[in-house]
Amino acid sequence: MAELIIPGPQGRIEARYTEPPYEGAPIALILHPHPKAGGTMQDPISIMLYQMFEKHGFGVLRYNSRGVGRSQGQYDQGIGELEDAAYVLDYIENMAESPRYVWCAGYSFGAWITLQLLMRRPEIDGFLAISPPANHYDLSFLAPCPASGLIVSGDSDAVSSPEDVERALTKVRVQKGEEIERTTVKGANHFYQDRRDELIGTCEEYLLRRLAAAEEKLRLEAEGD
Repeated sequence: MAELIIPGPQGRIEARYTEPPYEGAPIALILHPHPKAGGTMQDPISIMLYQMFEKHGFGVLRYNSRGVGRSQGQYDQGIGELEDAAYVLDYIENMAESPRYVWCAGYSFGAWITLQLLMRRPEIDGFLAISPPANHYDLSFLAPCPASGLIVSGDSDAVSSPEDVERALTKVRVQKGEEIERTTVKGANHFYQDRRDELIGTCEEYLLRRLAAAEEKLRLEAEGD
């Protein structure tokens, strides 16, 4: 893992990066929780997501959004933070060169930014949205959601309750062939205290299932040629 300083829209962006282990390897971008609530790329769940993708052969990058840590600029109500995410995704794609798959994962506020990023970046193949704060932000912009992914919440989450997420998703449409899966982690609050291993296990199971399905699809297409 290397420390990076990326020249971003509002100045430097502080990041951590693991290079893809081989040419064409998949890549993943990790987005942290709300800056005004102490969210940084050093958040434990953000680090665990990073390590999960790294373990499975991804080039992976996490970073501090504007105004956080050594990243320059100021918090911008999500507008500038989405600009940062798009810029950093460009940066990692340029470094990786022709990645096999592109994934994005975010926790809390980072999940909300992740879901918005999907709508602007058709190259994203999959996503993990952990505890999107559906009681604070409308998710109806996912109309239609262009990629398949997993939305996870804790069943004891007072910030992003499963009921709020389900209510928000009733307004969401999904493009043909794509699917949003939903699951909850039993006994987990918004911070997944004592439930983080279970959370990552749930995300890992989904990631591996998606990767296996994508590889099988490629194999069948190759045999059909």
